[in-house]
Amino acid sequence: MKDDTEELVVTMHPHAERSQNLRIVEAMLFASAEPVGIEKFQEFLGEGTDVIGLLADLQSNYENRGVNLVQVAGKWAIRTAQDMGAVLRRETKEQKKLSKAALETLSICAYHQPVTRAEIEDIRGVAISKGTLDNLLEIGWVRMRGRRKTPGRPVTYGTTPEFLSHFGLNELTDLPGLHELKAAGLLDGNIPPGFDVPMPRVTDELTAEEEPLDGTEQLPLEMHLPDERAAPAAEEGGDIP
Repeated sequence: MKDDTEELVVTMHPHAERSQNLRIVEAMLFASAEPVGIEKFQEFLGEGTDVIGLLADLQSNYENRGVNLVQVAGKWAIRTAQDMGAVLRRETKEQKKLSKAALETLSICAYHQPVTRAEIEDIRGVAISKGTLDNLLEIGWVRMRGRRKTPGRPVTYGTTPEFLSHFGLNELTDLPGLHELKAAGLLDGNIPPGFDVPMPRVTDELTAEEEPLDGTEQLPLEMHLPDERAAPAAEEGGDIP
């Protein structure tokens, strides 16, 4: 006969526990306005929970649904399925569009980061108008990384997690390469011999050629202006004010 003081222990069946954890993960994804990181899931699920496995199960469950579970900037979010975009698209008047110059500058920052203003101008072959980098900084797609260890200590620029999230990328290596750009018709057939698309840096850490910004979060607008002593160069398409 068992002792009356013996504690009754009730355990949840493993399958029932996993089903409950799946519900928690799903609820967190729908409740969050931003992509959710693994650490946040673990706060609610407890130590030792197979969060990656749960996310993989949910991703499989949503694979053929109107919404999908995707990774953006290393985190997880529920997004409308890509093939539903045309169905749900509404024609609206945009308040502001990026100029061709801004898009080219953004592309250079993404593929060549860390990159300085002078290096951007050298790659594009023209000077950057005073508002191009400032607009990208204001949108939050480009950030100041550090300073180049060269005379004048020019600021280096790179992309942000918001850039990845907006374009549906998990990491910089998901940017299209040479073959993808050609297939999409973004590169013509007269590509010079030896031409290649650079591999973006994955890490946000400063390189050996960079040093910290010394606590400077934002430079005055004048710091983005071209050197007045240099001969002015034409800009292809200024930003829309």
